[in-house]
Amino acid sequence: MCDMPPMGAGHDHHHGHSHGHGHSHGHGHSHGHGSPRGAGFAIAVALNLAFVVAEVAAGLVSGSMALIADAGHNLSDVLSLLLAWGASVLAARPPSERFTYGLKSSSILAAIANAALLWVALGAILVETIRRFSDPAPTEGMTMIVVAAIGIAINGLSALIFAKGSKTDINLRAAFQHLLADAAVSAGVVVAGVGVMMTGAAWIDPVTSLIITLVIGWGSWGLLREALKMGLLAVPEGIDQAKVRGFLESQPGVTAVHDLHIWPMSTTENAITAHLVMPGGYPGDRFLHDLANKLEHEFHICHPTFQVETLSDEGCALVSEGVV
Repeated sequence: MCDMPPMGAGHDHHHGHSHGHGHSHGHGHSHGHGSPRGAGFAIAVALNLAFVVAEVAAGLVSGSMALIADAGHNLSDVLSLLLAWGASVLAARPPSERFTYGLKSSSILAAIANAALLWVALGAILVETIRRFSDPAPTEGMTMIVVAAIGIAINGLSALIFAKGSKTDINLRAAFQHLLADAAVSAGVVVAGVGVMMTGAAWIDPVTSLIITLVIGWGSWGLLREALKMGLLAVPEGIDQAKVRGFLESQPGVTAVHDLHIWPMSTTENAITAHLVMPGGYPGDRFLHDLANKLEHEFHICHPTFQVETLSDEGCALVSEGVV
């Protein structure tokens, strides 16, 4: 995905083996596409922090350890939001001499951390659920139901803030899924609470919790896997490398493409490098500029860098796809 149309720049350089090298760079720096700005993060953090404080206070007044434990769990929502917020701020910082790509990849690190945090929270819920099968805890009755209902409202409202941005940014999707998961857990508490109060069957509580935990785990597995693949610089989801290769090979004057790499610079921006074999020589700045624009509009790749090579007796050391 790209943040703004790229501007291509071509340069023709030569070294000792009659290779021509052209470099085209696209740059994107705006941060739109429905992503929440600082105000959106601030609202969500404030809502969840207020809920945690209220739960702790209610737990201390009523003597309910369950409420205090739930407040600790909901504190992970605040941490999740702060991670996503911090990453979005860092990703917007300009490049420096040490960080020549800026800090764009911090959004990938935050997505990995948030996905891992969600699974840690699910693990804690699962352990508690299993324990409750052998030692059912007394339900807190109406108090827990009311608090859980408030939790649904707050987590649901917070998730709505990130709903649009989560479709295109895995950093926001991680925060979104974390909030949605907690809303689902709160819904389970309400359902289980009502069920136990009506039937007196204590097993309803852990069974409901187990079902919800497994459903969330199944649904968030893709998030964790995608975040880890981004961290390992895999070709971003939604980009078909074979199609990109075919597109480059179809350009006029290009007879071969090698050392092709496509990777995510951040959770919203992608980059590409490739060697283009062009026996006719360097094609000019206009060719590279147009190629950058086509990649941006057709493949959502904003940061292209191409090395143009003429045929030589020695060839390029990186012509094999097994060499990096």
